[in-house]
Amino acid sequence: MIATDVVNHLLVQRFGVAASRVEDGAPLGSLGLDSLALEELRLLIEDRLDIDLDAVELTPRDTVGRLVTVVGREVVT
Repeated sequence: MIATDVVNHLLVQRFGVAASRVEDGAPLGSLGLDSLALEELRLLIEDRLDIDLDAVELTPRDTVGRLVTVVGREVVT
């Protein structure tokens, strides 16, 4: 799935998260992403996939799986 690939790639390449830690149930905060990093991630995803995630509110408690689901919905629509 393209959403999974983009999210995983950005977490590993841009934010330095070990690939082995990127799992659906992993809270984004546990991967070292604070509110500012989440905003940067959101913008990078928007640019990469040419989608609008302005209505999406991410917190460090959200999981990788939730982020992938939300992004996947936007890619389809």
